[in-house]
Amino acid sequence: MKKILFTAILVLATMAESSAQLLYKISGNGLEKPSYIIGTHHFANAGFVNQIAGVKEALTETDQLYGELNFDDVMLPDSARLLKSMQQLPDGKTLKDVLSAADYVKLDKYLKNAMGVGLSSPKVAQQMGSQRPAALSSNIAAMMFLMDHMGEFDPLNTLDMYFQAQAKKNNEPVKGLETIAFQCNLMYGMPLKRQAEQLMCLIDNQEFYLAQLNAITTAFYAQDLDAIKAAMDKKLGGACNDTPEEEAALYANRNADWAQKMPAIMAAAPTFFAVGVGHLVGDNGVLALLRKAGYDVEGVK
Repeated sequence: MKKILFTAILVLATMAESSAQLLYKISGNGLEKPSYIIGTHHFANAGFVNQIAGVKEALTETDQLYGELNFDDVMLPDSARLLKSMQQLPDGKTLKDVLSAADYVKLDKYLKNAMGVGLSSPKVAQQMGSQRPAALSSNIAAMMFLMDHMGEFDPLNTLDMYFQAQAKKNNEPVKGLETIAFQCNLMYGMPLKRQAEQLMCLIDNQEFYLAQLNAITTAFYAQDLDAIKAAMDKKLGGACNDTPEEEAALYANRNADWAQKMPAIMAAAPTFFAVGVGHLVGDNGVLALLRKAGYDVEGVK
């Protein structure tokens, strides 16, 4: 499942080797002006932007910003309704309908330990009891990280938010490589039985997933793509691993789609791309795909 000591992390960032990069310049292959792509992390504070060489210059040299999503689109009424409907179980079902009795008790116990109240509370049952397991998994993973990093991470002030806000401040258009409908289906559209299985993997292996998320975060602050990939590639084994099809849907297929869209986007205007750092790494990562397409892709120092 790839769906995560702040002071120590910042120290690591200042000690990172010069070859470590999060920001890359894209040029050549007929581009009149370069574009840039940066890897982001949903659990990284916006203040870290000051540790990334060349970001402000790249924002100044580009005329538009593309994220995975345009956050403003997410706030539109139709998008909000879609997101809410996709996060909820269909046909009036509750978690009691999709979890075994033993797993339901286990989840209730976890919530009691983490929040002081569990699904036996009518209020909690109303808020969480009708969520799809995938939505609950995302909320629990975020809660695990926040509890482990009390006062260190601000979920309302992330790097992705910073870049989109900066582009709007510069009166530049902000667009998305994907739609909210696509991402909703990706996150919540898999069979409920599989969602339930992955939720219980998270509950049963909390230490593993928190350690993995912390390792990714530490590597991100060190701007070390190799360490990020190594952390992402750690697996528990068995049904807790993403299947090859799930893995491809999360990364390789989307990377290929973005790499096909980016040439026309960059030809139209120099662009600043801000996407999850996991999409940059590996042979099927966006950086490798752009190089295969003939572009010069070099880290900004």
